[in-house]
Amino acid sequence: MATAEQIKSLIRSHLSADNERFYTLALQMAAHEAKQGHHALAHDIRQIVDKSKKEKSNNLIKFPQELSGMVHAENTSSTFSMLVLPDELKTRIKRIVHEYRQQEKLKKHGLSNRRKVLLAGPPGTGKTMTAKVLAHELRFPLYTIQVDKLVTKFMGETSVKLRRIFDHIRDEVGVYLFDEFDAIGGERSLDNDVGEMRRVLNALLQFIEQDVSDSIIIGATNNPALLDRALFRRFDDVLNYNTPDENAVRHLIENVLGAFKGRIGWKSVFSESVGLSHAEIDHACRDAIKEIVLSDKEKVATKDLVRTLQERSQTHQR
Repeated sequence: MATAEQIKSLIRSHLSADNERFYTLALQMAAHEAKQGHHALAHDIRQIVDKSKKEKSNNLIKFPQELSGMVHAENTSSTFSMLVLPDELKTRIKRIVHEYRQQEKLKKHGLSNRRKVLLAGPPGTGKTMTAKVLAHELRFPLYTIQVDKLVTKFMGETSVKLRRIFDHIRDEVGVYLFDEFDAIGGERSLDNDVGEMRRVLNALLQFIEQDVSDSIIIGATNNPALLDRALFRRFDDVLNYNTPDENAVRHLIENVLGAFKGRIGWKSVFSESVGLSHAEIDHACRDAIKEIVLSDKEKVATKDLVRTLQERSQTHQR
């Protein structure tokens, strides 16, 4: 049967409404039961998880057919406890939620809540996770717009698609994440800029400025230096992300390993984590978990985690 630590972790994740963590723990329990030879029970657990995920995805509002493939819709279950960020950054994210919930009070004094936010920083540092947390905390669906797929070679087509997206933002309240924002928000003075892209950028600036919906609009960029300066003035707040420090690394690893965490030599782990993003460290932890599960072990040891971190570091350097 499941270990006492797994059961406690499962209960904690349920009580904190951390569905993603709950699913992960349930699947870990299924793997544990399968290893014990309880294949029917393991199969039943996996089916329950899959059914729950499918039911949640079916409740989403769909985007127009012509935007299919450019927009990904999901109901998220990411909570504040999953954000491994500096306290100052988490405070500013919580402020977005608090202002949204108190927007009527602000309106009485002629003030508006933060709705348009730019997230800037290297890949894998928590920008997408922030959007997921905001969507979960506000109980909204998350719509991720793949900005690079919006841009086409046909005159005027990109601007038309942008208009359809902002019509949807107005009509259906949600959190809208414009991923790879620099693909369309590049500096207008760049030498390789063309007339069509200038028109697209001007249209984007106008749509953002004129939007008065109740939706949250988030732009995410890995290269803020490429963005047109005029874009920054359209956002209510700009949050800057960086690779995690030692405290964040430890918090992240303990959170991901959960019941699989053994005795960890943190000095060695910190040394191998230098320069790695949150996402890369997360992947390294999950790689270590898979290795010990397949090796019929119970806990991730220092050497297991150091090895997978080294693999991620080598990939990162290449």
